[in-house]
Amino acid sequence: MDSQALWKRYEDWLYYHEGLGLYLDVSRMRFEDSLVDRLKPKFENAFRAMKELEAGATANPDEGRMVGHYWLRDPDLAPAQAKQEIIDSLQQIETFVRQVHSGAIAPPGAPKFTDILSIGIGGSALGPEFVAEALAPIHPPMEIHFIDNTDPAGIDRILAQLGDRLKSTLVIVISKSGGTPETRNGMLEVKHAYEQQGLDFARHAVAITMKGSKMDQVSQSEGWLDVFPMFDWVGGRTSELSAVGLLAAALQGIDIRAMLEGAKAMDQATRVPDLRHNPAALLALAWYYAGNGKGEKDMVILPYKDSLLLFSRYLQQLVMESLGKETDLDGKVVNQGIAVYGNKGSTDQHAYVQQLREGVPNFFVTFIEVLQDREGPSIAVEPGVTSGDYLSGLLQGTRQALYENHRDSITITIPKVSPRAVGALIALYERAVGLYASLININAYHQPGVEAGKKAAASVLELQNRVVDTLEKAGQSMSLSDLAAKVGATQHIEIMYKILRHLEANDRGIVLQGDRSKPSSLTVSLTA
Repeated sequence: MDSQALWKRYEDWLYYHEGLGLYLDVSRMRFEDSLVDRLKPKFENAFRAMKELEAGATANPDEGRMVGHYWLRDPDLAPAQAKQEIIDSLQQIETFVRQVHSGAIAPPGAPKFTDILSIGIGGSALGPEFVAEALAPIHPPMEIHFIDNTDPAGIDRILAQLGDRLKSTLVIVISKSGGTPETRNGMLEVKHAYEQQGLDFARHAVAITMKGSKMDQVSQSEGWLDVFPMFDWVGGRTSELSAVGLLAAALQGIDIRAMLEGAKAMDQATRVPDLRHNPAALLALAWYYAGNGKGEKDMVILPYKDSLLLFSRYLQQLVMESLGKETDLDGKVVNQGIAVYGNKGSTDQHAYVQQLREGVPNFFVTFIEVLQDREGPSIAVEPGVTSGDYLSGLLQGTRQALYENHRDSITITIPKVSPRAVGALIALYERAVGLYASLININAYHQPGVEAGKKAAASVLELQNRVVDTLEKAGQSMSLSDLAAKVGATQHIEIMYKILRHLEANDRGIVLQGDRSKPSSLTVSLTA
């Protein structure tokens, strides 16, 4: 296609939101008008399904619940009880943050809280981490740290960084049920660290959880500082604009009302039942074309701004957990999904962009362009050229170089990285995921694979307890095969071996002897 034809296609398919200053360009996706026509009935159905979702339809039959994250930024759309819960939650957050910042709520050993330690996993971590990286001021009123895994060394590292400031650290524990193992483990590790320093953990802790949950009961019985609500109708990967994300953001001095306003404005734009005038529908169209409606190509997210570094990680969960499904709504095995990865430009131009341009064409790129270089003027790094000019030029050049080699791309442009823009981006992708899911006839709002993994992990830990108990009762060394037979784990001998190897490496009373390259030759005993 020649330059004039490309320019015309750009104008024909360019979306612009005047209130947000956001552009969406899908012109460098090579879909034909015939695909648009063919998908028109599917989009009409998707728009209807989305309207029903927002009206309170049960969208997650596995758990029998509604999906209402859209209500978080426009409570007037919610059922009466949910509306009041949303309003009350936001007021509770803002009141608490004012009291913390003023010192009215303070730790026993310091005049004010200086740091935040957020403990969560999945959507309870990725959203708050993305927003902190994108929007926290250079000198925030409180510095934030995250424990988002059950890795002991990682926990030790965060606690070591806090050091003596643990006494002035506010701990936020985020778990819908209170039974999520990673979050529970992090809480217990941190609670132990407070006890080791002679500090009262409860005087430093708040919970974000569902009313009546295990976490709610613990926090109430121990007298934690406060408890903020999680709602049954908000899934983890769409929870950033609930207390899960808003409390930490507000404590860091981020304008959470602006985030909500940006999301609300984008929600309004993405309700328009017209493909060409709906940015989320345009994204869904581009995804469908790129992967032939089957996720045949990966989504590479390339934000050209350091502060948006974690956007791709946030989108990994939102997109892959929502769309990665074995069966469709009719029970047919479809193995759907879109793989997401990315880092940032122009760093990636010195890394994997080489493969993107000349290697396996199994992807499409989404460039995130930010028009404002920085607050204030820039120096010239060469005559008439600033560092920001280089960044912009590298984006445009990479987009052109990819297109010339038959690699497709989408470009989203925002004026600057602001709370309003970040809220809009979150809402844009939430809606795009929902619409795309309708196009391919899957349920975007459940995650049976995640639950399967949790059950499998629980069975491993149950086997570990049986193995140790059997060894203690035997009181002598045993071969792996004999131990497996006694435990009733002959079919799981490899898992049992790896359990024992892990226990031995951590001085947990296990000794393995024999040829390490031939695990079946090993004998197992307890340390004396």
